[in-house]
Amino acid sequence: MKLFDTHAHLDEEAFHPDREETVQRAIETGVETILTIGTTAESSQRAVDLAATFPNVYAVIGIQPNYVAQMKPNDWELIQTLSTADKVVGIGETGLDRYWDYAPIELQRTYFSKHIQLSQKLNLPFVVHCREAEADVVQLLQQEAADAPLKGIMHSFCGNPETAAACLELGLYISFAGMLTFKKNEELRETARQIPLERLLVETDAPYLAPVPQRGKRNEPAFVKHTCACLAELHQKSPEEMADITTTNAKTLFNIG
Repeated sequence: MKLFDTHAHLDEEAFHPDREETVQRAIETGVETILTIGTTAESSQRAVDLAATFPNVYAVIGIQPNYVAQMKPNDWELIQTLSTADKVVGIGETGLDRYWDYAPIELQRTYFSKHIQLSQKLNLPFVVHCREAEADVVQLLQQEAADAPLKGIMHSFCGNPETAAACLELGLYISFAGMLTFKKNEELRETARQIPLERLLVETDAPYLAPVPQRGKRNEPAFVKHTCACLAELHQKSPEEMADITTTNAKTLFNIG
């Protein structure tokens, strides 16, 4: 089975004790590729360093919406510099978050647009974080799509079918994480059933929100197989078939051979 974890945070403190072993366990489970995602300028730098360290790890760099108010004067310049570094394959995570009150929504919007425009300039996909801000996210995506086509991912998707449909219409991919496997999330599974196979991706968002049957543990890229198996069942495919589908989609989107 060949798997591709499109979203992990390998630079997080949770992985300090055993980062190398974590990557090795993922490889042994069939995870060919891991994207480690930046959330601040510093974590984006660490993502680039990790991509340089591990052959099967690639970096996505950006400033997550909850951190845009804490940016230091040269942070955005560093993101622009890192965007052309070796093994950087995407921009983000970016987006909007109304759940936490860490950054004014207007500032979040400004940097969401900046990330999308940087991704368009470099022809790299962007990675969207959306929490309790679905209508706002769709509206901004539609605005940006008026200037140039969009190439991106709705990461750890837990929105409604209308949001999914709007994002698909804009050309985006939909990525599912461990929450898809949670017992109470039948509505999310129903939405996942409706996503075309050619737009599906899987991720862990490790170290957060481990899928069933690992729920409650620290999440790690090896666990992406559980979300993939859940998605396979929803689409009446074997886990191996869904692994092939989502891996092919991810390689195509991120231009990884």
